[in-house]
This record gives sequence, C-alpha cells and structure tokens, in this order.
Amino acid sequence: MGLKEQITEEMKTAMRAKDTARLGTIRLLTAAMKQKEVDERIELNDTHILAIIEKMIKQRKDSITQFEAGNRQDLADIEKAEVAVLSTYMPAALSEADVSAEVAAAVAATGAAGPQDMGKVMAVLKPKLAGRADMTAVSGLVKAALTKS
Repeated sequence: MGLKEQITEEMKTAMRAKDTARLGTIRLLTAAMKQKEVDERIELNDTHILAIIEKMIKQRKDSITQFEAGNRQDLADIEKAEVAVLSTYMPAALSEADVSAEVAAAVAATGAAGPQDMGKVMAVLKPKLAGRADMTAVSGLVKAALTKS
C-alpha cells in the first residue's frame, strides 16, 4: 500500500473513531497533497508526499518556537500534536553515525576537495537521506567534512 492510500485509510479510521485532532491534521496533509497535484498537474508518489510532510513538520516546528517565545503554550501544544501525527508517516530516522558514514561516502564518491564542492555532495546525499535525516544537520556535517580536507 502506498503512502497516499495509507493516509486516506487513516483519515477514515480517525473519522470513525471521532479523533478530531488526528483527523484535522490528516485533512491538512491531504489538502496540501491535493494542492500540489493541482498546481503541478502531477500524480504524487511517495517521494513527493514525504517532501510535503517534511515541509509541514518544519513549519510546525518553527511555529512551536514562535509560540513558546510568545508564551502561548496552548498553541504550541496543538502544533506539537500535529508534528506527532505527521511524524508517523516519515520513514525511520537514521542514527548520527549512519548519517556521518553516508556523508563520508558521498565526499569520497564525488571526489570533493573543498567547500566549493558542497553542492555536488549534497546532490548525492539528498535523494538518499531525504525524510530520514535533518538536511540542515547533514549540510553542517558536509561543510565540516569539506573544511577539514
């Protein structure tokens, strides 16, 4: 079963269980998916859906930071609940050691010699690690690896 079908089934389950918080989050996700399909006139595959989920999680985390800074814990809690629901659709995260090994392998494979080759290394890593690692952290590891060499 693809990710799109899984999300649809879980929306039906949330409706039957009258789980309004989960249902609301899943509806936001399906709306974002439909919007992308309409805007780009494409049929979404799992990679596209994971990118949408990753973007939504990042937006929620930014909102949590802002809400906590503004002493709005009630709104931050709502966003945290949405992150928890969205995270269930993401693949298992890689450990820091696995990410470091992938970075080292990508640097070796591309023959990167310095910071000017960061784009080449990231182009190799992005498809492998998308959704399984925080790409901002990966970017930092790549930069550190390239400045050492």
